[in-house]
Amino acid sequence: MWRLQLIRKPWRCFSTSAGVRRWFDSVGPAAKDPLQAVTEAFNSDPFPQKINLGLGAYRDEQGKPLVLQCVQQAEEKIRGCNLLDSVSAPVASATLVEECVKLVYGRSVNVVKEKRFAGVPALSGTGACRLFAEFQRNFFPESAIYLPDPTWTNHHNIWANAHVPVRTFHYYHPHLRGLDFAALIDDVKNAPDGSFFLLHPCAHNPTGIDPTEDQWSEISNLFKMKNHFPFFDMAYQGLATGDVDKDASSIRIFLEDGHLIGCAQSFTKTMGLFGHRTGCLSLLCADRDQAVRVKSQLQRIAGAIYGSPPVHGIVLLSTILGDQALKSIWFKEVKAMASRIQSMRAKLRERLELTGSSLNWEHITKQVGMFWFPGLTPEQVDRLAKEFHVYMTPDGRMSMAGVTTSNVRYLANAVHEGSQLVKVRDNKRMKPSPFCLSRC
Repeated sequence: MWRLQLIRKPWRCFSTSAGVRRWFDSVGPAAKDPLQAVTEAFNSDPFPQKINLGLGAYRDEQGKPLVLQCVQQAEEKIRGCNLLDSVSAPVASATLVEECVKLVYGRSVNVVKEKRFAGVPALSGTGACRLFAEFQRNFFPESAIYLPDPTWTNHHNIWANAHVPVRTFHYYHPHLRGLDFAALIDDVKNAPDGSFFLLHPCAHNPTGIDPTEDQWSEISNLFKMKNHFPFFDMAYQGLATGDVDKDASSIRIFLEDGHLIGCAQSFTKTMGLFGHRTGCLSLLCADRDQAVRVKSQLQRIAGAIYGSPPVHGIVLLSTILGDQALKSIWFKEVKAMASRIQSMRAKLRERLELTGSSLNWEHITKQVGMFWFPGLTPEQVDRLAKEFHVYMTPDGRMSMAGVTTSNVRYLANAVHEGSQLVKVRDNKRMKPSPFCLSRC
């Protein structure tokens, strides 16, 4: 009886005059992730010719997920290894970080030899960005992060949830379907000295629009004048041009100009490692001593959030990047992936022009990387889903990896029809599609 009273007594502490406290009654549902909503709508659609252009994951010509040869060979190589070995995990982590840094800055520079980098494995690009957001909040609590407008939606969530003030800077020009470079430069000039900026080094998500090398040089010079800190989110290295080194040229411009640099890397898209969540966060420091101190803080932050990433992904990625033969295979495969996407861009543009459309579709082939950003209105996005069974994110971003030779003609006709005059909500008048702004 005494034992029963001890067990029941704590519950009385949670009681109120109205009864037992109802802990979670005030918790409402979170807004549904836009991509999740797109996937659910696509999966529930019975139409046989439906097309999913929402998911930013590479698909082959048959529309199927692709397991790269380099990944298969790496799996064979590590099979039978004791991944729980107390030695293998730290060695693999060190190899992963070092090889990731080489991918960013090139093998010929002294960054690795001088040990000027602080890096830790991360839970893909999302985890790497969150680690840096926490680092920024800890050591620069008064500073905001400037994000391009638009950017990957989750960037806003990551920094906001880390309680870092979020600002935006101009990036996309909707009328030109291109970079709003003049406005971008003005925003960089007008930001307080010593601000943090997030930059996409290649294959900008969602627009597929990258600055030219000359424009990157101008941005870098202005950053140096204003003492801004560049943080690069590298999720698509190799998928913009097919050349891993060329896709890192923007970061190397900043390196040559003497900047300290932050970089989040993800291999989810470029190696098809969605389930492994493999990535890296690295910060280029002034010297080796500074790098040691910064790394200790990154490890502390990571330890408080998740400890360390799963070992298998670390060993798998470090095996590929640390083996010259496997890395060469990956270079060829990522080039083939980029080439297929470029080919689909050309075919989609050709098909749209064959529809007799009077609109200018040059931006399809001028944009690069996994996504096409045509500038559709929400009404057009909704119409394409309901009437043509073509699904994409609400901002109109389309994943070119979901386009194949078997569906490109259907897609072109759907986009042509969907980009015509659309009704406004009151159904009393018509308004031109914003595509009309890019007529020849």
